[in-house]
Amino acid sequence: MFIDRVVVQFIAGNGGNGVIAWRREKFIPKGGPAGGDGGNGGSIILEADRSVHSLEDFRNRRILKAHNGDPGGSNNCKGKNGRDLLIKIPLGTLVKDSITQEILFDFTEQGQQWKICAGGRGGKGNTRFKTSTHQAPFFCTKGTPGEEQEVELELKLIADVGFVGMPNAGKSTLISKLAHIEVKIAPYPFTTLRPNLGLVEFDDFSRILIADIPGIIEDAHADRGLGLAFLRHIERTSTLVYLIELAPHQERDPFEEFLMLRRELEAYSPEMLQKPFLVALNKIDQEGAAELAASFKSRYTFDPSALFEISALEDINLDVFTEAMRTLAQRDSIRYI
Repeated sequence: MFIDRVVVQFIAGNGGNGVIAWRREKFIPKGGPAGGDGGNGGSIILEADRSVHSLEDFRNRRILKAHNGDPGGSNNCKGKNGRDLLIKIPLGTLVKDSITQEILFDFTEQGQQWKICAGGRGGKGNTRFKTSTHQAPFFCTKGTPGEEQEVELELKLIADVGFVGMPNAGKSTLISKLAHIEVKIAPYPFTTLRPNLGLVEFDDFSRILIADIPGIIEDAHADRGLGLAFLRHIERTSTLVYLIELAPHQERDPFEEFLMLRRELEAYSPEMLQKPFLVALNKIDQEGAAELAASFKSRYTFDPSALFEISALEDINLDVFTEAMRTLAQRDSIRYI
């Protein structure tokens, strides 16, 4: 199950209590205080990990608590510190205050760590309070409680390329061909109910991460259809691919669909239209598709070198399209994983 938003309560460990103890050894009268300090409580640390793809691990774990510190012992023995709790989360996760929705931290780099809750400090044993004028203190202190925080974790995928298209445009078929992964494919709309991620590998050992976003329909920015549930997953992609279905058997204008997709992205976030993009006219193998492609190209006012006629199912022109996608996606950086 793909889960991209969850509310979690984090509780750091409490510090252990200090103790009151005395030296009781033969031939040592008035041995004095010997109470040890309590151990510190464990902290909770979040770490971004590219190998984690969703927040599924939190589906049945909404309260996570680190270990408490142990109390001090006699003979000035310090209590054992509580173990820190290291939690790995997907790269691209936002940590928000569950009430105010204030962004507390944004995980954008592999291995990035943040201590969200610090463990409590251990209490002091009575040895700590011994002075020249007070040589037999009969008191100690308790450990302090660990920090506690309820937050909302929201995942926004970080991929090199995001596929955008209407339902049943062939995005799942295309990503399965390029990344050699198995995804659900069926001849009806909204086959994809969660983003699919895949790596496209090249001969020079470079790779790009591609994301197949569930189909976008008109007014998706207003949360129609799957709407906002998945539009946020293409916010952080460096490159977009508009996948347009050439469907002669349907009364649909491919160019109008392209304009609609751009309107929806702009309504969701105007910055989306600033991303570099390619346009893939899919299903060129169908009868009558060539005429629709010609009509599309006659009205297309953007860079013609970014326009491709492909067939994901029949593997037509995928090589040249994939190379163009790699060139565009790797302008900023190359992923070596």
